[in-house]
Formats: sequence, structure tokens, C-alpha cells
Amino acid sequence: MTATFPLLSAIIFWPLIGAALTLATSRTPRLGRWVSLGAAALELCLVLSLYALVVDQAPVRGWLLVEDAPWIVRFGIRYSLGLDGISLALISLTALLGAIGVLVSWPQVKERPAPFYAMLLFSQTTVMGVFLATDLFLFTLFWELQLIPTLFLIGIWGHERRGPAALKFFLYNMGGSLLMLVALISLYLASGKASGVYSFALSHLCWTVLSPELTMLLFVAFLLAMAIKIPLFPLHGWLPDAHTEAPTAGSIILAGLLLKTGVYALIRIAIPLFPGPAQKLLPLLLCLGLIAIGYGSLVSLRQRDMKRLVAYSSIGHLGLIVAGIAVLDRLTLSGAILQMVNHGLTTSALFIMVGMLDERFRTRALSEYGGIWGSMPCFGGFFLLFGLASLGLPGLNNFVGEILILVGLFRAQPLLGGVAATTMVLTLLYMLQLLEGTLFGPAPEGRVAVDLDAREITILATLALLVVGLGLFPQPFLNLIQDPVQRLLDQTGIPALAWRL
Repeated sequence: MTATFPLLSAIIFWPLIGAALTLATSRTPRLGRWVSLGAAALELCLVLSLYALVVDQAPVRGWLLVEDAPWIVRFGIRYSLGLDGISLALISLTALLGAIGVLVSWPQVKERPAPFYAMLLFSQTTVMGVFLATDLFLFTLFWELQLIPTLFLIGIWGHERRGPAALKFFLYNMGGSLLMLVALISLYLASGKASGVYSFALSHLCWTVLSPELTMLLFVAFLLAMAIKIPLFPLHGWLPDAHTEAPTAGSIILAGLLLKTGVYALIRIAIPLFPGPAQKLLPLLLCLGLIAIGYGSLVSLRQRDMKRLVAYSSIGHLGLIVAGIAVLDRLTLSGAILQMVNHGLTTSALFIMVGMLDERFRTRALSEYGGIWGSMPCFGGFFLLFGLASLGLPGLNNFVGEILILVGLFRAQPLLGGVAATTMVLTLLYMLQLLEGTLFGPAPEGRVAVDLDAREITILATLALLVVGLGLFPQPFLNLIQDPVQRLLDQTGIPALAWRL
């Protein structure tokens, strides 16, 4: 369905307008906070309105809603946007976490609040663009722009070692982005020479027939850029420092949104563009995903900084998602997409709660905590819930995504399924270490603890409802992504489970 009102464009660019309005209130910080929250709330309403618009809508060539217009005609560049169930789920997560990021930062950001909130809103625009663009030039533009607000969020409003962390984040991701840009231009020129039509449209480039050697080189370039953004072991070096030094809202943007753009690009762009090379490298991708599960969990066990522990845990969670994608089965791909949303919710909640503790006690050292359950029972209940969700307790959201991926892994190769299940046991160990060291045991002497206020309860209750809801009633979400998942599989032409180690 082609929109008469450009709703997808409004969803992309309204946060940018909100950022400009927020900057205009620089002299009145209190007003700026409300303007930014209002902009984020309106963005969430715009996204939610899509559900009413596309309910029971029959997809047209795979899309529920499209916008398309000529842009730079000379080079075959169009302003093309498309919405299906996968992108709808991810832009919903983006809008929700954007509003939560603003609300979380109210008491934390006291220096230059207006530019800070403007960067948060700007980051929403870039992420929305990545999830909705179907012209690869437009996609790459938003992909590159993602680096700017995140760089400033870490480099200006981060903690003590924010400078080196921001620089490492930028160098890693810019290197990957430049590599992908070179590969995209090469694909554009080769496709135009072969077909006589120069276009950046994903639908056109997917049908390009090139030499096996060239397609392998191009796929590797795309894969490296996306592996850095995910990040996939061993290209994860920027992630722990970036998370540790970022403000709480910056960690929400990183864990909840930016990492997901790498996974999304892998399943939406890289594999459909280069199915032949992808089929050859899927076993390697699977092995790297399994290694990441064990590596992230083992390193998390050794962390004494709570925020760094949660940061390393993301490497393991994303490794499981990549392993599910590598199997390229309908079951595991559905589980991986669900797990993208689950990880965004639970890990963001944990980062938020670590930030709340740091705000109260000025430390993130696990050794400085204990007895939180007795002194902050409301906080303790939420922390326990999100911790159990992260380790995959049945009835909570992560369990559903993990079980779908594990069943698919066992079906593809029982040995690999057993390896994944065994390494996931380590998740239980480090999460129990975090919960036991924080909630239970004796409280440090002289500590004055203040439980959650109404704003904090609102934030955590919203996330808790989604965690429980997706855990008990995942079927509506799975119905939403069922058709686009099948179309992606059909588009690649790779038979499910056709490869075995």
C-alpha cells in the first residue's frame, strides 16, 4: 500500500525536528526536557498508529507500506522506504527505547541537557532510516549517520574515560562503514555494467549476476561491516568500553538499537544480495556465533563492574542471534528476530537499573553492594525480574526466542545444538552472580538507600509488562513476522538446513 500521507517519512524525520526544537530551548533546560519527551512520545504514537493502518493488510510485493520518489535521478538513486512485519517490530522498539532514554536521563544529565536530548532524538532518526530504507544509497546514508550522535553521547556526556572509548567506537565502526561503502559502489557499477540499468534499489541489485569471485569479495566486505556493528567475536573490541563509559541513555541506544541495525542489515541486505557466498560462509558464521556465546559469558563471569558485566553479556546474546540466523531456517530466523527485540528490552532494563544504582551510590563495583532487597524492595523485585528474563527463565521473553533458536540448532546439527545449550549455562552463572552480589547478603554499613520513585517505576513497569507479555503471549509477534521471514528465506534461494558440518 502506498501511503497518501508520508507516514514513514514522518516517523523518520519527526525526531530530527524534535531535536531542532529541543536545541531552541537551550536557555531553559526544564522546558527542553519536556519538549524532548513530547517529541519522543509523539514519535511512539506515530509508530503505534501503523498497527491500526496495516492490520490485516495484504502485503504488496512483500511490503505493507511503501514510499517511493525519484531523488538523484542521474545516478539511479531513489527515496524508497518500505515497511513489513520485521521493520515494524524494530521501529516499535526504537520508538519505545527512545522515549525511555529521554525519561531516564532527566535527573542524570545536568550539563548541556538540550544538546544531549537533541542527540538522542537525532539517533532515533538514523536508526529509523536504517530499518525503513529500501534504496541502498539511502540505507548507507542513515547507516553512516548513526555514528555521529552516538559519538557525541559517549564523548561529551560519558564517564571518566569517555574520550578513548568514543574514539575506539568511531574508528571500529567507521572502518566497517567505509568498507561497506566501497563494496556498495563496486556492486552498483558492476550491476549497471552487466544489466545496463544503474540503480541502488535493493530489489534490483538482488537480481544482479556477477562472477563468483567478485560476489564473494563484496559479501565479505558487507559482512565485516555488519559484524563490527553487531558486534560479532572477534570484532567486538569497541563494545565493552563504549558501554562502560556511555551515559545510561547512550547504553540504551547502543544495546537496544545500534547493535540491532547490524543484525537487521545481515538478514535484510547481505544474505539476500549474495546468497551464493552466504551459503558458503554460513557454517563459519555459525561457529563464530557459538564462540561468542561462550566467550561473552566467560568474560562476564570475571567482571566486577556491573555495567561492564552487562556489556559483555550482550556479546553472548548477540552470538546466539547470529547462530540462529546462520542456520537460515524459518524457526531459528523467527527466534533470532524475536530475540533482537527481547535483548533490546531486557539488556536496556539492566543498564537502566545499574545506572539507577550508580546515581544513588556513585559506584558500579559489585563488591560495594549487597542487601538491596531489604533496603530497596521495589528495585529488588524489578532487578530480579529482568535478571531472570536475561538468563531465559520460562514464562519470560528471552526464553521463547532462545528455545526457538535452540530447537532449530538441534534440528540442523544436534552436536552444535548441544554446544550452544552447554555454553548458555554460563549465562546462568554470571547472572546469578550479579543478582546474588547485588540483592542479597549484608548491606554496607552507613549506606542510605532510597527506593524507586514514580518516574523510575513507570519506566521499569513498562519494560516489565513487555517482558512478561512476550514471554506468555509471543504468538502475535510471531504472526507479525511470519510472512516476511518466509519471503526472506524464499528470496535467498538457500534451502533450509541444506548445509551440514
